[in-house]
Amino acid sequence: MTYRNTGGYRSAPGGYRTIPAGGNPRETEAWALTEAARRMADAKTRVHDGDDFLNAVRLNWRLWTIFQASLAEVDCPLPAEIRANMLSLSNFVDKTSVDILAEPQAQKVDILISINRNIAAGLFSATQPGGADAGLAVTDQNV
Repeated sequence: MTYRNTGGYRSAPGGYRTIPAGGNPRETEAWALTEAARRMADAKTRVHDGDDFLNAVRLNWRLWTIFQASLAEVDCPLPAEIRANMLSLSNFVDKTSVDILAEPQAQKVDILISINRNIAAGLFSATQPGGADAGLAVTDQNV
C-alpha cells in the first residue's frame, strides 16, 4: 500500500494518519468511512461543546450522499442485490443523520460509527489477497 502523509494527525501506533494514494477506490472508500467514524467517535465525547459533534455527523452524511449518487448511476458496477442493500443503508444513514442533527445526543451516533467501521472492514479485507468476499460477514468483533 502506498500512502501519503496528511501531517499533524497522530495515529495509535505512533505514526501519522494517512490517506491512500489514488488508484484503489475500495481502499479510499474504506479510509473515508474509517475517518468519518473516528471523527464522530471523537466528537461524541464533546456533544455539548459546540459544533464538532454536528460537523462530524454532517461530514459522514456528505460521504454517504456521495455513495448514494454513485450507487444511483446507471452504470454502477455493483451487483443489483449489493447495490439495493447499500442504497437502503444510505437511506437509513440519511434518516439517522437528520434525527441526530435535530436532536443531538451522543449515543445516537453509535449506529453510524458501527456501520462505517463494518463497511470499511469489509472494503479493507476485500483489498487484501484472498479477501474478495471477506467483507460480506463482518461483525463488530472484527473491527
